[in-house]
Amino acid sequence: MKGLLKIGRLLYGIGIVAVGVHQIIIKDFRPEILPPFPQWAHQYVLFPILIGIALVFAGISIAFFSAKKTCIYLGFFFLILIVTCHLPYVLFLSPVGPTHLAVWFGPGEAMAYSGGAFVMAGSFSGRPLAVGRIFFSVLMIIFGCSHYVFADDVSKMVPKWAGSPMFWTYFVGVALIASGIAIIFKIWIKTVALLLAGMLFLFFIFFHVPDAMNNPSEGHGNEIVRAFLALIFCGIALVIALTNSPERQTIRQFAR
Repeated sequence: MKGLLKIGRLLYGIGIVAVGVHQIIIKDFRPEILPPFPQWAHQYVLFPILIGIALVFAGISIAFFSAKKTCIYLGFFFLILIVTCHLPYVLFLSPVGPTHLAVWFGPGEAMAYSGGAFVMAGSFSGRPLAVGRIFFSVLMIIFGCSHYVFADDVSKMVPKWAGSPMFWTYFVGVALIASGIAIIFKIWIKTVALLLAGMLFLFFIFFHVPDAMNNPSEGHGNEIVRAFLALIFCGIALVIALTNSPERQTIRQFAR
């Protein structure tokens, strides 16, 4: 079990490193780190580069060292950005408004990064923080909903060899939404989180890796980073499965 925990932390840590490196390369903030608001922060390349360097060091610490405090600091860092930048932008400044699902992808991913950091922090002490799994699960639900709101676009991402693109689009959407709800309410949490980790890893192998190989320079390597993000989410799900009490709450118990 300790070996799998280390793997989960490794996946999360190297994903954070990839995010940091990408910011250094593009000399700007990735949208899930900082939205267009505040605008002045994007005008000075020093800010995204410094944050990128900090993310690289934080990711290395989490991946290879016992860095509980680093996890806590990182979790609060993303949480502060959500409250002070992402939510004001989505609620008041976004040109499409808060009712458009796509505008929630950025804050949703930032929330997952924050939740993942808290999940990793809890894994060092054996005391999982509920807020961590909830933050992560919110993104899974957002992703699941996107499979229905943007079904035509998502279906185009299904590999041709898999066949029946609309079936897989809807099936994965249901799986993501159900996984998110189950993890929030601790319904068969170990089994659900392990299955989710496995599904996310399959996404990494069969979708993200080929896409990164076919489009390595797009967005200055954005497709490569997206592959690492799949590993971040996979690592979070894996650690959730291993640090929460398994199967203690059934659907019947939840209904009472």
